[in-house]
Amino acid sequence: MFETLIVQPIFNLLVLIYALIPGHNFGLAIIIFTVLVRLLMWPLVKKQLNHAKALRELQPELKKIKAATKGNRQKESQLTMELYKEKEINPFASLGIVLVQLPILIGLYVGLRKVIDDPQQILDFSYPALHHLSWMKELQNNIHQFDNSLFGIVDLTRKAVGPLYWPALLIAVASGIMQFLQSKQLMPQSKEQRSLRKILSEANSGKSADQQEVNAAVSRGTIFLIPAFVTVFAIQLPAALPLYWLASSTVALWQQSIILREGAEEADKSVKVTTTTLKETPKKPKNKKSSAAKKSGSKRRKKK
Repeated sequence: MFETLIVQPIFNLLVLIYALIPGHNFGLAIIIFTVLVRLLMWPLVKKQLNHAKALRELQPELKKIKAATKGNRQKESQLTMELYKEKEINPFASLGIVLVQLPILIGLYVGLRKVIDDPQQILDFSYPALHHLSWMKELQNNIHQFDNSLFGIVDLTRKAVGPLYWPALLIAVASGIMQFLQSKQLMPQSKEQRSLRKILSEANSGKSADQQEVNAAVSRGTIFLIPAFVTVFAIQLPAALPLYWLASSTVALWQQSIILREGAEEADKSVKVTTTTLKETPKKPKNKKSSAAKKSGSKRRKKK
């Protein structure tokens, strides 16, 4: 069922791109496939990032709720959920893109494994409609024409280790670096943020630790953990999958920069409008009664 509904459609989209692009390079087909998938996911990505920004902007309000409830976890949770409902924010919205990406990643891995283990699968596992394409007919006559490299430089069927293969290793490391930059771009920056070690050391000395501050410190720690996991995992796979990961993280970084830039531009416009309004606010006219009183007072003094 999973192979029919997930793996085969993903595999055939990749094969279609491969058969249509000039040069019929499999590495280029993976990159184009990745860009296309990320663009199709744009509405979901934009919604996720907007939710992430909204959650960051709510941090001051959440701190006020924590201070007001004074350790009452049930009351704090109730007020927090009411705040989310009022602002129309779903705190679990960020899971959507993960749930969409995971089957694509698994489906692509299964499909690539088929091609890596046996290039003949590019014909056997593809839909019959694709067999009418001119390049697919060429492969039917000679499957050895299948190019499983990235621009003839990197053999995408090889792993980075066992034995060591430098091109695949570079792709694996680059995918980890791009994952780090992608995570760092979304990480909120604050001058008041403290390390988890400092928070825990103060807690050991008797000072109560703010749970939200602890959670923020733990989140900052995962910014290194996830890219390290991606790199270690990637070096044990054929280079085709780390290439997908690298391309996906690169496009995601570009998409995030667009959303964050739009948010910054909106904030700048808001500041400009506020400043202009303040400048254009007319000065209050002087009280006519007080000015008349001053004139009558001066006339009385002159008569005296």
